[in-house]
Amino acid sequence: MTTPLYRRVADILRSEIAAGIYAPGTDLPSERELRERFDASRNTIRQGLQTLVAEGLVISSQGRPYQVRKHDVFTLNASRFENLQWTTAEDGDSYDNEVLQAGRRPHQTFRVQMVPAPAEIAARLWIEPGDTTVLRYCHRFVDDTPWSTQATYYPKWLVDERPRLAEPNDIEEGTTRYLADRDVVQVGMVDEWESRPPTPEESRELEIGAGVSVLVWTRTGYTAERPVRCTISTFRGDLNRIKYEIGDLSALEQKDVH
Repeated sequence: MTTPLYRRVADILRSEIAAGIYAPGTDLPSERELRERFDASRNTIRQGLQTLVAEGLVISSQGRPYQVRKHDVFTLNASRFENLQWTTAEDGDSYDNEVLQAGRRPHQTFRVQMVPAPAEIAARLWIEPGDTTVLRYCHRFVDDTPWSTQATYYPKWLVDERPRLAEPNDIEEGTTRYLADRDVVQVGMVDEWESRPPTPEESRELEIGAGVSVLVWTRTGYTAERPVRCTISTFRGDLNRIKYEIGDLSALEQKDVH
């Protein structure tokens, strides 16, 4: 079966982008130049370019050439994120710490509100759907680029005992350490990951272009007796890489020896 010409256009341009012929942030040739190169109609070229837009490789805007999307990827070490053994109270919030250690600049806005627990949150927190929870919601940036949103739900019984969780301001040492310092030590985590298309609100908040998915990380934190919080982090799929370190990695210490 013959491959449609617009797909061949997309395949060739995709290969050239991967090979670095068109670097991130640079313009692709004009539609006229591509029509001449591939001996194709305007509609065929546009179909090929829109295929790359849908894949998240190329961006387009009114009156400007198609451009290769920049991918200044940030790597999050999920094994160390919120892990108190890797930080001190002076290091502050886990998000700030991760971004600063990467040589990047963090910024976040947030809000705090009382909300009824959605069914999927209630199931994770061992409470009834509709029970009151405190939601701490962060909109996070790396170098002024939207990076993620984070929605953390705390059951009301916990907030009644640790009221600072409900205050409408940041907790400088981070909520995980704040709770640990008040005898709520999270000794276990359950992580769940999924990839899906963004909702309209997520597209707006994270400035996601066509063809880009989101990575959704749901982490439920447990003390030795019960769950105490559920955090849903939503990341731009094109600008984030997630890293885990599992098991004995002492071999890495020998890397520079060999």
